[in-house]
Amino acid sequence: MSKNNPYDTGKKTTVGGQALIEGVMMKGVSVGAMAVRKKDGDIHVEEWELPTKKWFNKAPFIRGCFNFVQTLKEGYSCMNKSIDISGMAEDDDDEPMTKFDMWLDKHVGEKGVTVIAGVMSFLMVAALVAVFFFLPSFLFSLLEGAVGEGIAPWKSAFEGVLKLLLFVAYMALIAQMKTMKRVYEYHGAEHKTIACYEAGRELTVENVKPMCRFHPRCGTSFIIITLLVSILVYSLVPINPAEWWSIENKALGALLRVLLKLPLLPLVVGISYELIKLAGRYSNPLTKFFSAPGLWMQRLTTREPDASQIECAIAAVKPCLPKDGEDDNW
Repeated sequence: MSKNNPYDTGKKTTVGGQALIEGVMMKGVSVGAMAVRKKDGDIHVEEWELPTKKWFNKAPFIRGCFNFVQTLKEGYSCMNKSIDISGMAEDDDDEPMTKFDMWLDKHVGEKGVTVIAGVMSFLMVAALVAVFFFLPSFLFSLLEGAVGEGIAPWKSAFEGVLKLLLFVAYMALIAQMKTMKRVYEYHGAEHKTIACYEAGRELTVENVKPMCRFHPRCGTSFIIITLLVSILVYSLVPINPAEWWSIENKALGALLRVLLKLPLLPLVVGISYELIKLAGRYSNPLTKFFSAPGLWMQRLTTREPDASQIECAIAAVKPCLPKDGEDDNW
């Protein structure tokens, strides 16, 4: 590990992962694995073969969207499994039922409660998306109406910076939750374990513990880079439906602006993915510059893990290490 650059551990591997509830998921060249600490203290490990990469998983600027969606799908599945394996779902069952819970159970039954829970989850996600995407455009419309159209060239920058602030505030808020603190500790264990492997050291708790918990290829860094790239792309491609069609309703104009920006999202994600690939492959002033915001953000999304959490991360990564003849170079 370079003393001048704690993120440069030598080898650049494709092995990566995600923190779970009381565990870690890892993916290598051909094998994926997850390790979760059960209530009795044992570590439950699952392994699976990864699908062969298609052309769209490899083509520059195209692979970003496909790999991102695939990662979200796999991460969501593993997160749900970890909730069951860790016993968190059982803990929730032990909580006393509220009067509202009993009313639902009596009048709509178990299936109805499941449907309602699904609808509530969807509405919650929809509300977050609305706040994150719609609110910045709407606020700028109000500001433009108050100050004048002279600030129009700053529209994309205003929206992008506000999204960044909302994201940081959201991550800082959920970091106060007990469960998320544990997840962030496992996130730190994941990064440290990969860094130990990249440094060529034996995967032991003692070797993993002193490694850096920040990593330039982290998903947090990818989100931050995506937000920054979106500011640039949307600044170069002016989208002003309210002006084009003389729409006076500010909320409608903001909504149309958000909808018209969606077709450019794959381009934004594609560019961001290539940048994160560069950040993981090279260590130079340019990559350090656009990696810096994401690495800073990881101070919120990672925490120092304890020995038991590092054990989980090691158990998850070992099955994913390259087999004979496999190339895991980034």
